[in-house]
Amino acid sequence: MLRMDRVHVIRHKVLIEGHGIRQVAAEMEVCRNTVRKYLRESMPRQQQLRRRSRPVWEQIEPRLLELLAEWEPRTALKQRLTAARLHQQLMSEGYRVSASLLRSYLREGRRQRQEVYIPLIHRPGAEAQVDFFEVVVEVDGEWLKAWEFLLRLMYSGREFAWLYERCDQLAFLDGHVRAFAYLDGVVRRCIYDNLKPAGRRIVGGQRVLSERFLALVSHYLFEPDFTRIGEGHDKGGVESRGKAIRLQHLTPIPCGDSLTEVSQALLRQLEQAFSTRRSADGSSTSELWAAEQAQLLPLPTALFEVSRVAPVEVSSQSLVRVEGAWYSVPARWARLQATAYIGVDQVRIVCLDESVTHLRVGFGQRRVLYRHYLSELARKPKAVRQVAPELVAELGEPWGAVWRLLSAAHGERAAARVLAPLVGAVGEHGEDKVARALEAALGEQRIGLLDVITPEPQASPAITVPSALAGFVIEAGKAADYDHLLLAEGDAHE
Repeated sequence: MLRMDRVHVIRHKVLIEGHGIRQVAAEMEVCRNTVRKYLRESMPRQQQLRRRSRPVWEQIEPRLLELLAEWEPRTALKQRLTAARLHQQLMSEGYRVSASLLRSYLREGRRQRQEVYIPLIHRPGAEAQVDFFEVVVEVDGEWLKAWEFLLRLMYSGREFAWLYERCDQLAFLDGHVRAFAYLDGVVRRCIYDNLKPAGRRIVGGQRVLSERFLALVSHYLFEPDFTRIGEGHDKGGVESRGKAIRLQHLTPIPCGDSLTEVSQALLRQLEQAFSTRRSADGSSTSELWAAEQAQLLPLPTALFEVSRVAPVEVSSQSLVRVEGAWYSVPARWARLQATAYIGVDQVRIVCLDESVTHLRVGFGQRRVLYRHYLSELARKPKAVRQVAPELVAELGEPWGAVWRLLSAAHGERAAARVLAPLVGAVGEHGEDKVARALEAALGEQRIGLLDVITPEPQASPAITVPSALAGFVIEAGKAADYDHLLLAEGDAHE
């Protein structure tokens, strides 16, 4: 069959220019019947090709199907069946077949088994897709691995992203709380893949939700929906967008003083990118977002509590172990039972109707505040000497200047003996009062415990005297006025 441009030339020469069929056939190097055929119809119907008989293949195909049925259960991802291996086996059994034919057969089989995707329709406020993505950021000059939580509304494309140090259930729950607050509404359905923070286990193809995630669902009243097992592309919208964010907004590696600062910068970039985006039909993002925001469920009046509660025991060192990390608490809590409220970034420990909050640290790490041990340090100068740099850094100035002055003048051992009672005075008189006394002592180049523990003089209260007694003057008594009594007593003894 000729190309369409040659067909056009043939028809033009005969029908427009008036050349004869014999002349056009000679010029175009085709037969006259071909010219007549293209004059009758510009696009001749394709001829139906008859199916050729394949006697060799008909002999080979049954054995090939037997090999596939026998060998496929005994394959792995990196040890799969190939056309070369099948060709080798068939040739060893006496069959004569080309390897290219086997490759074509396997290729066609894969094509027929491949899934056909259905174009879906996304409606305002109906669904959002959620996932975590591993990223690298620079925090305080150090590179660290972080996790990007991404919730994407599928109708308008509005998205919320936040970075977390861990990909655990607390980050998962906190991401939802932040996302719904950012959107000022709750989407009706959230789609997940096989995320462990959401599903505790899979029973018969159905997810059994974890207790905390079920509490989140009940609080916000949205529907959790899960993709098919092993088919993460069922939520391809968030998958592709998460990778795009990593390349478009987190490359080169962003830096900041904290993950919160990097997350806020990322969120601002996403807002700017969203404001300039347009849909395939030309609609602006503001129109799409306005339509979707009107369909979101309202936020609950109460805020969802993300923290996880765990009973803990205070050790003899006044330390509490929470998820493999150690945190200090006041020394008076030693050997008592306490309760830990574990959040994304903080751990709050409650005991004796008091609470202490620490920044959360990783497994095996410690976070110790030595102001929790002031009463014990007052009695242990050697311990003061050992933790003095950390202690004075925590208490701030003028404690650092006092320690340096004492150490330079008397050495660390004697300096610790002076610093220990000063530390103990903090618990009795308060940190501010002791700090003021130390500043005054530093101004006079002297450090004395008496300046700290001596209470400030209190003003005498005013006494109101009745007017009838105001005119009386009472002289103060003197010891000499009673000497005559001593003389009288001496005469009596004689």
